[in-house]
Amino acid sequence: MFQGKAHKVGAHIDTDAIIPARFLVTTDVAELGANCMEGLEPGWIKRVKKGDIMVAGENFGCGSSREHAPVALLGAGIPVVIAHSFARIFYRNGFNMGLVLLEIGDDVSRISDGDTLKVDADAGVIDNLTTGEKIQCKPVPPFMKGILDAGGLIPYVKERLAARG
Repeated sequence: MFQGKAHKVGAHIDTDAIIPARFLVTTDVAELGANCMEGLEPGWIKRVKKGDIMVAGENFGCGSSREHAPVALLGAGIPVVIAHSFARIFYRNGFNMGLVLLEIGDDVSRISDGDTLKVDADAGVIDNLTTGEKIQCKPVPPFMKGILDAGGLIPYVKERLAARG
């Protein structure tokens, strides 16, 4: 369950807008987070609080397949991204890094910048606490939930290998 303020961005936000290439000299999560969205709006991170939620238009995360993009969002304190749709490679990278992603299609227009959202990813329910509206979406698939619960793909694989003995 997540609750936070919606930070709405447009369509076709690419990975260079999420974390510009000039910041890819590190894999430090906090440093990447401190520069998150610099390619779209310098200083964007100053408006964000831990637990806030990114809301985007179509094709969020298009462009380079860099895994730094979902890591930068996590480093910025964004645990979940809601979008009209995601670029396929970003979608997979996001889950692999432990970032919750929910696609809601045209219902994204029912969320405004600054709305307070409560998200139950397991049930696929987004409560807009500002407007009182409820948005139903597909819940996170069970096999992807296992990856998220472990904190990403690498911890998930380590857990599975350890369980084998």
